[in-house]
Amino acid sequence: MSTPNLASGQPEQPPVALDREDERLGVDPGLGSALRILRHRVQSGELGALPVVVGLVVICAIFEGLNSVFLQPDNIVNLLLQTVPTGTIALGIVCVLLLGEIDLSVGSVSGATAAITALLYVSHGWPAALAILVGVAFGLLIGLIYSQIYLRLGIPSFVITLGGLLTIEGLQLQLLGSIGAINIPFNSGIVNFAQRDFVPEPLAFVIAILVAVALLASGVERARRRRSAGLTAQSLRFLLARSVLLGVCLCALVAYLAQDRGVGWMFVFFAGLVAVMEYVFTRTRFGRSMYAIGGNAEAARRAGINLKRMYIAAFVLCSMFAAVGGILNAVYLASANQQSGAGDVNLDAIAAAVIGGTSLFGGRGSAVSALLGVFVITAITNGLTLLNLSSAALFMITGGVLLVAVAVDSLARRTRASSGRA
Repeated sequence: MSTPNLASGQPEQPPVALDREDERLGVDPGLGSALRILRHRVQSGELGALPVVVGLVVICAIFEGLNSVFLQPDNIVNLLLQTVPTGTIALGIVCVLLLGEIDLSVGSVSGATAAITALLYVSHGWPAALAILVGVAFGLLIGLIYSQIYLRLGIPSFVITLGGLLTIEGLQLQLLGSIGAINIPFNSGIVNFAQRDFVPEPLAFVIAILVAVALLASGVERARRRRSAGLTAQSLRFLLARSVLLGVCLCALVAYLAQDRGVGWMFVFFAGLVAVMEYVFTRTRFGRSMYAIGGNAEAARRAGINLKRMYIAAFVLCSMFAAVGGILNAVYLASANQQSGAGDVNLDAIAAAVIGGTSLFGGRGSAVSALLGVFVITAITNGLTLLNLSSAALFMITGGVLLVAVAVDSLARRTRASSGRA
C-alpha cells in the first residue's frame, strides 16, 4: 500500500516499477534498471541536477577554449575559494525557497554583519570568536523579526525583505559612515583561514575517500529503507560503482589542485555546511516538513506539521547563513566597507539557488543545488574576468542563465503536472 505524499496529496509512487524479470527472480536492479529509472524521471520532469551539471561542463569547456588559464590549478583554487561566501548565502536562500518564500535582503544582512564583526574585532579589540558570534546573532535576530512580521501581519515575504534590504543597508552605512571601511589585519587568524590555510595533501585525500564512503553508506541505508517499504532500490553494485567513481574524481581533483596550493580550509568548511544541510533536508522530519509545506501548505497543516515553527526556522536559517556568508566574504577580502553585500550579492545568491535546481514555486530543491549553482555563477564571473569583459556582459549573461533555469523549472513543473506528479 502506498503512503501519502504530503507535498502533493497523492500516493507516493516509486520512480519506476521494478523490471518484471528482476522482480520475479528477486534480483536487485542493476545498471540497466538505473538507466531506465533515469529515463523515466527525465520524461516525467524529474530532471534533478542534470541540467546544471551539463551546463557547468559546457561553461567550463567554452571558457577553457577561449582562455587556457581557466582550468589551470591556481585559477581553480581561487575559484573554489570565491564560491564560499555567495554559496553560504545561497544555502539560506534554499531554506526560504523550499517554502515558496523569498528573502531579498540577504546581501544587506551579509554586509551589515561584516561591518558589525569588523567593528567589534578591529575597532574595539574584541576576540575574533566573540565578534563573529555577535555577527551571527545579528543575522538570527533579523530572521526572527522577518518571521514574526510574516506570521502576525501576513505581509508577503517579498515586501518584508525588500523593506529589510533598505533598512539594514542604512544601518550598515550608519555604522561605517565616519570611516567608510575597516581593514582586517592580514596576519590575523581569520584572514589566514580564508586566504592562506590549506588542507595538507595526505589529509585532503583522506577527506575525499571519506566523502565517497559516506555516499555509499547513505545510499545503502536509503536502499534498505526503500526495500522495506516495497519500493524500487538501487543495487549494491550500482551504489558501489557510484561511490568509487566519486572517490576517484575527488582524489584526482585533490592531486590536480596540489600542483598549486591545494584545497582551502574555507572551502572544506563550506562543503561541510552543504553536507549538513543536505542531510537535514533529506534525512530528517524537519527537512521533509519543509518540502511538504512548499508543495501544499494546507495538506501539510492537516498532516500535523507546525507551519509557524517551520516559517520561523526558514527565515532564521536564511538570515543566519547570510550573516555567515558576509563574515566569510569580509575575512576573504580582509576588509568590510560600505559596498560589502551591495551590488550583485543578492542576485548571485538567489540565482545560484535557482540555477542549481531549487524551484521558485516551493517544494523542490536541495543544499547540493546551492553548491552546483554557485559553481555556475562563479565560473561565469571568473571566466568573463579572465576575458576582460565588462560588468555589463556579466549581468546580461548571468540574467540569461537565470532565465533559462527558471524556464527549465517551469517546463519540468508543467510536465509533472501533466503526468500526475505535480
